[in-house]
Amino acid sequence: MKTMRPQIFAFLIFVFALLSSDRAWAQAPLEPAQMPARTLFYVIWRGTPAGDARKSNSLLALWDDPGLAPMRAAALQNMQSSSAKDPSKPQLSREEIEQTSSLLENSFVLGYLRKPETKAAAAKSTDRPWNGMFFVYDRTGKELLLAKTILRFRSQEKEPPQISSITVAGAPALKIARKEDVSYWTERGKYAVGSADLTVFEEILARLDSKSSTSSLAQIAAYQEAEPLLHGGVLEFFLRVPQLRDFAPDTPANSPVKIEPMLNALKLESIHSLSGHLTLEGPRARVQGAMLGDVAPGTLFDLWSPGQQTPASLAFVSPDVVSYSETQFNLSAFYDLLKRALRVAVPQQQQGGVEMMEGLAATRIGMPIPDALALFSGEFASLQNNPAMDPQKAVYYVSIRNKPDTLKLLRTIFSDQLGSERNEGDATFVKISLGGGQSSSGVAQWNFYHLAVTPTFLVASSRSETLREFLAKRSPADAPAQATLPPTFQSARAQFPATVGGLAFVNLQKIDYQALKTRWIEQARKASAASARKGSADAPQPPPGEAEWLLNIDPEVFVRHLHFLAGASWKDSKGIHFDEWLE
Repeated sequence: MKTMRPQIFAFLIFVFALLSSDRAWAQAPLEPAQMPARTLFYVIWRGTPAGDARKSNSLLALWDDPGLAPMRAAALQNMQSSSAKDPSKPQLSREEIEQTSSLLENSFVLGYLRKPETKAAAAKSTDRPWNGMFFVYDRTGKELLLAKTILRFRSQEKEPPQISSITVAGAPALKIARKEDVSYWTERGKYAVGSADLTVFEEILARLDSKSSTSSLAQIAAYQEAEPLLHGGVLEFFLRVPQLRDFAPDTPANSPVKIEPMLNALKLESIHSLSGHLTLEGPRARVQGAMLGDVAPGTLFDLWSPGQQTPASLAFVSPDVVSYSETQFNLSAFYDLLKRALRVAVPQQQQGGVEMMEGLAATRIGMPIPDALALFSGEFASLQNNPAMDPQKAVYYVSIRNKPDTLKLLRTIFSDQLGSERNEGDATFVKISLGGGQSSSGVAQWNFYHLAVTPTFLVASSRSETLREFLAKRSPADAPAQATLPPTFQSARAQFPATVGGLAFVNLQKIDYQALKTRWIEQARKASAASARKGSADAPQPPPGEAEWLLNIDPEVFVRHLHFLAGASWKDSKGIHFDEWLE
């Protein structure tokens, strides 16, 4: 299944990088109560856990396992993959990379301050674009390594920056000027502080010195609403969503589309915040969070379905399932919000053009757009029962309400790409060409994808045999198997609310890691051979270090430590919540 790697291994590498040492948890250099009220977002890493928290956690045990060494080295090596494109830059050795990554043992805060209103009003066209980023790092025990790392990065710049000494808040600091930006850096006690704006730099230093809670982020209503989600984790994040309009590009006076009215029409302010945290709970690594706000009708929260207790696709989760993911959206709400945004973004005299485009789209698909969207209930799912995670064995599920009109829509949309259509029982099998179509001169079609449309759903796969195997499980003779979900899945499902808008489950113990390894190696070899045939330096190359770790890693290392990945999302009167854990 192609989604396997970003869903699991990217998550693993990210967490591994953070949890790569043995150190006690630490207080953040700057807590929310010390941050200015105009903080737009922050990420706090509280330091690597130690002791029992480390010994009992499955993810940390996997990271510490000597069998993971090839993957661990490759992950760290990939951190410098961007500089690898420049042969003039010296590459770090594995030892240097692992040493540099140990900086993550200590706590840090990364955040962003909005531009002050007074400064925004007085801004001139010659001013640099506002950059409110700031970084505070607890350098305890890492003073020499931090200095060495900074010097190494500066030495690799094509144009070395101009560095000058300045005094900020009565203490020495560095001003680092480059062609397109300026940044500031100092070491204040046990902290290293950096910022891209002098006023932000001064304010963060003042907060560190005084520990003042005056006009702090903790006093803002959006933070107070999200606060229950921001305690007890090794990592936490918080974003004030309405302030994202600060990043909207300025609309030229002669532009036919206006961004600000569009954001107002979408009611961006209805989403107050996006926040959450990562915790280690015994063997689990768990991420919990929410997008909180005003869920009244007519807001962006309409995009999410209220959810179901038993999603229709759940009936196809059998005891041999390897992975299953499901989500539900309100497609009609999406269209309504889009129309509302376009209606206010486009000048009145051009509204006819929008209506004309809508009419042309309706003509193209053979029915009004709202009617086409109403054919789908909004539930989408993917299922994989193959232990080798073969993409050709993956099945993608879409719930529908009307089979005849859905077939009509498919025939209209794909028209000359349709290869064949055949009825088998209550299912209609449709073959769609992804590489060509019919024309007056004949038929030139290849790279087919297969769909099966039933009265209540359609399923898609790259192989028709996969669809037939999937549909065979609907037979009465297979009903007992359908009624028996894997125990680990049942246990995970019981820990989520009764009504959910999304579910995810991966049985990591059922994966055939050796077969997965073999297939990935073969894919890397094919990519390398194709690149060699093209004879171009710009041709796609396998990711640095991937072939090496695939060849050298023992797949059993994953079986020893990983059991399952489970997650869910749901909507309530406060917003959209999500909960996911790896064990």
